[in-house]
Amino acid sequence: MRIPGILLTAPKSGSGKTLITCGILQALVNRGLKTISFKCGPDYIDPMFHGRVIGTKSRNLDTFFTDADTTRCLYARNAAGFDVAVVEGVMGYYDGLGGTKVQGSTWDVARTLGIPAVLIVDGRGASLSIVAMIKGFLDYQADSQIRGVILNQVSPMLYGPLKARIEEELPVQVFGYVPKLTALSLDSRHLGLVLPGEIQALKEKLCRLAGELEQTLDLDGMLTLAGTCASDFSEKTKETLAEKIREMALSSRVSVAVARDDAFCFTYLDNLELLEAMGAELLYFSPLEDQGLPEGASGLILSGGYPELHAKALEQNASMRTAVKEAIQGGMPCIAECGGFLYLHRELEGTDGCFYPMSGVFDAKAYRTGKLSRFGYITLEAKKEQLIGKKGMKIRGHEFHYWDSESCGDGLHAQKPVGSRAWDCGHGSSTLYAGFPHLFYYSNLQVPARFLKACQNYQKSGE
Repeated sequence: MRIPGILLTAPKSGSGKTLITCGILQALVNRGLKTISFKCGPDYIDPMFHGRVIGTKSRNLDTFFTDADTTRCLYARNAAGFDVAVVEGVMGYYDGLGGTKVQGSTWDVARTLGIPAVLIVDGRGASLSIVAMIKGFLDYQADSQIRGVILNQVSPMLYGPLKARIEEELPVQVFGYVPKLTALSLDSRHLGLVLPGEIQALKEKLCRLAGELEQTLDLDGMLTLAGTCASDFSEKTKETLAEKIREMALSSRVSVAVARDDAFCFTYLDNLELLEAMGAELLYFSPLEDQGLPEGASGLILSGGYPELHAKALEQNASMRTAVKEAIQGGMPCIAECGGFLYLHRELEGTDGCFYPMSGVFDAKAYRTGKLSRFGYITLEAKKEQLIGKKGMKIRGHEFHYWDSESCGDGLHAQKPVGSRAWDCGHGSSTLYAGFPHLFYYSNLQVPARFLKACQNYQKSGE
């Protein structure tokens, strides 16, 4: 199965990659093309933005989380039936684990998929030096996958001579330029927090941006390049992963309540689809609006998100806080990640500096630190048998949080992939995983399988 696809990358963060990716996605959607987007790395924020504002299906691709075959399978499964896939890179093209390795980099994704990359180069304050920069990126790895270039923030007058020089000296095609567009910039806050009332205004802004890019970029040429994507995913590879999932699936379905609203919105969608493939019926609910858990639920997932922004509203919904506490203390299996973990505290400090009562599963405060407490990839190892694994079980995840806890837990051991930094974290019991790390289930299929089996046992105990 060959899937047309293109990857947009840059030499470093701040080169305009996200804005241009959003504009290109919007332009393709406006053309009527069935378009899917992917984000390299663990970031769940950009995919959420793509889905809410542009309306594209969006997923993650991460070569730290998953091996090469699984990465290809996730790409192929999600992109099946679409006209074109657009993959947005993360950080600089070759920036991977620990900032010193190429594993986990955007380039690692590109070579794993065999997808052509287009390098977005910030042209501010440079002219001929841009050619040298592009040459360096082409030469750094023999299979760079870079087939094209977009020049960002250059003038129309400079663009013509630069394009001719680049294409004369280097084996890449220049697909146009983007002039300085100050009126069409995206506030970084929008990528992480899109309020319902803002969506229409953002749609209009991106449509204006798409119109500009239709004039200055060769989108037809980029679509032709996407058609040369070397990704050819055999059915055998896909079936191998599907068979593993079937072997671990439940014999009958079990209902799992999943928190989903403006306070709890950070969830890897591939995780949820994997749970469904393994036998879960997902029942979505809102801890902000609903009075209790969905009827018939035998398991609970409290996603990450922004509970600190909604602390007062969460406090006011006392019946939900009570329902969650009683369910967990009554033995309902629960996975609570980051924001969901904060919700289980006795008190949570809101962004206004006030402390608000939460569900009280843990007799501890969660508080603001004003800085990233922990950030980046980790491998978690279970220190004892618990809900998500036996002692010694490993699963990969990611942390990103400005809040901390008086009770981070010590049920698992977290290890950074590069260097010696490590720490204990997470609460683990036979029915509960709660902690700051976001887990990616495809890095260890036993984790979702054990969770659902526990949900099934809970369901049978109440029959």
